[in-house]
Amino acid sequence: MKPEQTAAIYNQIAQHWDCPEFNHANGIEQHARALQFMSGCGTALDVGCGSSGRIIDFLLKRGFEVEGLDISTEMLKRARLHHPNLQFYQADICTWEFPKRYNFISAWDSIWHVPLDQQLLVLRRICDGLASGGILIFTTGGVERPEEVTNPCFGQPLYHAAPGISALINTMEQA
Repeated sequence: MKPEQTAAIYNQIAQHWDCPEFNHANGIEQHARALQFMSGCGTALDVGCGSSGRIIDFLLKRGFEVEGLDISTEMLKRARLHHPNLQFYQADICTWEFPKRYNFISAWDSIWHVPLDQQLLVLRRICDGLASGGILIFTTGGVERPEEVTNPCFGQPLYHAAPGISALINTMEQA
């Protein structure tokens, strides 16, 4: 699935993240653990920030200067309602140029939508977007070999891919 197709799907389903049933705790415990490796705060980027603002809120409460990036215009429209004073970028992470280096980058439930043949390159680029000593937290599929699947999400076919554990480890070791 091409990134613009993923954006179109998220534009259609964006309202679901504003529902009371949405689990706003998803990923927060993992982010808290990741922050234990930092000696301070600074700048943070939420890649695939979506509309709920849960990760942005978590980082703001801990003193970070936070920015968000998403490919979906509808998700960003909703995100700006929650955080009108923050910087948001509407872009494809595959081609986006980092405007600066960040102390903390979250790519929670996002880069697994990147086409499989671009995932490791995107991961390297995200690592290059970290400031010295910066921390990256991201989600991926825990598969042994590269895998692509399409799963239903709120009635829409949504693409997910993972390059495989060995490829991820090798990429992170080289970063």
